[in-house]
Amino acid sequence: MPDHAVRRSEAEGHEAITLSSSRHELQATFVPALGMIGCSLLHGGEELLEQRGGLADYAATGATMGIPFLHPWANRLERFGYSAAGQSVELEAGSPLIDVDPNGLPIHGLLAASPDWKLIEADATGSAAELRAQLDFAAHEDLMAAFPYHHRLTQHVTLAGHELTLATTVEASGEDPVPISFGFHPYLRLPGERRERWEIELPVARRLVLDDHMIPTGRSEAVEFPRGPLADRGFDDGFADLAPRPFVVSGGGRELAVGFDQGYPYAQVYSPPGADFICFEPMTAPTNALCSGDALPLVEPGHSFEAVFRISVSVR
Repeated sequence: MPDHAVRRSEAEGHEAITLSSSRHELQATFVPALGMIGCSLLHGGEELLEQRGGLADYAATGATMGIPFLHPWANRLERFGYSAAGQSVELEAGSPLIDVDPNGLPIHGLLAASPDWKLIEADATGSAAELRAQLDFAAHEDLMAAFPYHHRLTQHVTLAGHELTLATTVEASGEDPVPISFGFHPYLRLPGERRERWEIELPVARRLVLDDHMIPTGRSEAVEFPRGPLADRGFDDGFADLAPRPFVVSGGGRELAVGFDQGYPYAQVYSPPGADFICFEPMTAPTNALCSGDALPLVEPGHSFEAVFRISVSVR
């Protein structure tokens, strides 16, 4: 029997693709037609992704869960508009494409539960199970009105052994540069152990100083987080100067490690006090980069940008 497999499945009534490794008892499920969301990561039959309101809420309201993709901005913007790469854009308040945070600011980009992803391939070999999907952003007038930069997106998901890898490519398909400010928001959980006893390791050197609306002020401060219990600490913080080591949470006999392999120089860590999850969020730019211009990458016409992160699951 082959170690790796791909099968079409169902998740809360939606067509899904499940990648699996039988030897490592690891199984990842994605729903292309709902924003290419990663809706499940099972290890030994136990769920490692926080489900929150599930796919139903995600489809209806954009309420995040699992592993959502946040594009063309991760986290939030300081207002309903921005100027980037020579263009000024006013966003439509009340647009069904845009969710807002408790302060009424636009959050999590435009592609929550997007039906516009097309499955390109899903296959398995002896060494991996793979899924590839694509979204031609420039083919959709509603998306282009809010982010008028011609580009194509490709998601390449690979499950190999005990690791799930997500590679995202942005291809600048028009005549103008494309700003890069996307990220992911993986909600990780450790069944079998109380949150207070989870151990975390955050390989960061600087924390971004935020204002009252959680927008970076342009300042940062030195920080250090030795490996230790999460205890009663809460996080909703942006970080820079990441060390080339994974973010780690362990407990209940497991360790989850999130490695920012390529293209993610910033991270957000999110875990409100008492929440049964922790998010290690890879980000290509700091929060609000479309507005501030701070450390905002641009892809020139005819070129591509790729960013890669992975989630490793191991037994301790």
